[in-house]
Amino acid sequence: MSDRTLLPPMGAIHAFVEAAATENFSAAGARLGLSQSAISRQIAVIEAMAGTALFERRGRRVVLNAAGRRVHAALLPALDQIAGAMRAVRAQDSELTVATLPGFGMRWLAPRLPQLSARHPDLIVNLTVRIDPFDLAREGFDAAIHFGAPDWPDAEHHFLFEEDQIAVAAPGWVQAHGIARPADVIHAPLLFQSLRPGAWNDWLASQGIDAPPLTGARFDHFLMAAQAAAAGAGLAIIPRFLIEPELASGMLVEPFAHRLKSKSAYYLVHARGPVSPALARFRDWLTDQDAASAQIQSRKATSGG
Repeated sequence: MSDRTLLPPMGAIHAFVEAAATENFSAAGARLGLSQSAISRQIAVIEAMAGTALFERRGRRVVLNAAGRRVHAALLPALDQIAGAMRAVRAQDSELTVATLPGFGMRWLAPRLPQLSARHPDLIVNLTVRIDPFDLAREGFDAAIHFGAPDWPDAEHHFLFEEDQIAVAAPGWVQAHGIARPADVIHAPLLFQSLRPGAWNDWLASQGIDAPPLTGARFDHFLMAAQAAAAGAGLAIIPRFLIEPELASGMLVEPFAHRLKSKSAYYLVHARGPVSPALARFRDWLTDQDAASAQIQSRKATSGG
């Protein structure tokens, strides 16, 4: 066990570090808001504990001697380590890093962040896009947005919401291509999200329509498929919450009233066990946002909107 009686007071440490940096007791005092004599007294304390002088006086300058350089070299990493530990503790209260799916992050989460800031002005949420599975702890993420089953390894799952998938196309495209009934999509140009190659078959099957495996152009991201559909490339099947702006502006329209409820759902996931205060606040806010969105969607469905 280390002898703590040899640990100098923090005031003496600060005076020593600043005097070493400025090579002048007056300048060190100006940085710390102390007088030159106060700095001298603090240096005397640390030199007494070291049992030797730590500076050489060269006129108005003070320069570390060999002993002083050894003390200085040992103190700086220790001070950095202490500061790092304090930053980490403070970050638990005010900052976190969340991995999100691209569409969810762009169209659902990012537009709502001003509401989070209004509720928690000091909370900073850093967002990074991730698609493939990864280890939360190993890659330094506090949490992630997961779509699928609640099967993220060694993680707590907080249900957010399910999604409704809808068929969309550019205005006028449906009539121009003779799409009148759901079965007509079997022979139409279809657009897919790469990870959901069976989406169109599922959409048809949910209406009692059998079809051979359907194919078409594939896109890594839903928003790319939405842009292609808006440009007249074909019919796309996309989660409705991702394309609210395009539907509101008329860039995309729903040719059919049928909506396919996804078998999967969105979850906030994080490592098992206690969570940081920052993550707890984010999780609670996210849950409130989901509840509010559900009420809005319910009112829209009731009103036919």
